Amino acid sequence: MFQIVTDGSCDLEQALVEQYQLHVVPFYITKDGLTHQKEKEDISVEEFYQFMVDHIDVFPKTSMPSVQDYMRVFESILENKEDILCICITTKFSGSYNSALTAKQMLEAHYPLQRITIIDSTVNTVLQGLLVLEAGKMRLNGYEYAEVIEKIEMIKETGRIFFTVGNFEYLIHGGRIGKVAGVAAKTLGIKPLIVLRDGEIFASGVTRGREKSKRKVIENVIDYFQENHLNPYDYAFCVGYGYDKKEGEVFQQLLESSLKEKFSGFNEPIFIQHIGATIGVHTGPYPIGVGLIKKYNKS
Repeated sequence: MFQIVTDGSCDLEQALVEQYQLHVVPFYITKDGLTHQKEKEDISVEEFYQFMVDHIDVFPKTSMPSVQDYMRVFESILENKEDILCICITTKFSGSYNSALTAKQMLEAHYPLQRITIIDSTVNTVLQGLLVLEAGKMRLNGYEYAEVIEKIEMIKETGRIFFTVGNFEYLIHGGRIGKVAGVAAKTLGIKPLIVLRDGEIFASGVTRGREKSKRKVIENVIDYFQENHLNPYDYAFCVGYGYDKKEGEVFQQLLESSLKEKFSGFNEPIFIQHIGATIGVHTGPYPIGVGLIKKYNKS
């Protein structure tokens, strides 16, 4: 038996956490630089986004789970004589992996019969959630500990997020985009198009207006499959949204209809999840996009 641990960047709703029997170690949110609240425990994602909308000149921050946070979760599992598979946010965004690794090193001598594996997912937010769910599905289907690790290491490289945001302000503040480009964008009403790959975000173009940017995100998803000769039936999908749930649901429907139109017979389920604070502090309250990753078993 083994347990699956991940950090709060996975952005999975509680129903899925319970369904797949996952252990989630939360990130901390600070709005004033002094008070730190655990995401989803002390402050909900909805409250976090409402604060951003109500205080447009304040830039909240997140901080990673501590070594002690991981040790508490790990020890509760090890005491039951179970192994641990821990999947963390990309190390290019956070030191959560390092906290988990230190916790492992401090505990393994006390539990020599149990295995602890820490994986850098190289992804984050809803895409990390998809990767964690693949691990959960493998466990439910009877895959052995080593098999799950091997397949997770293989499929994590296939993960991509295509998304857009409401404006450049948070990207500029977080040093994710040049200030000159940001000033031009504010003047011209340009919306950025962004892709996450290999653990980092990159600009993939710009559009004018929110609706055009959302349609362009979907076009980029379709182009990705066509240009790389990939089969969308082999992939798991998730729509991520920020402050506006209704906008996320409408976007999910548009993505489904667009994929069915381009790929005959496409009928894969598309999850929809709330993008949490770990990416929200960089994007602002209006991120929206698509995460996709190859399934561990396409059948």
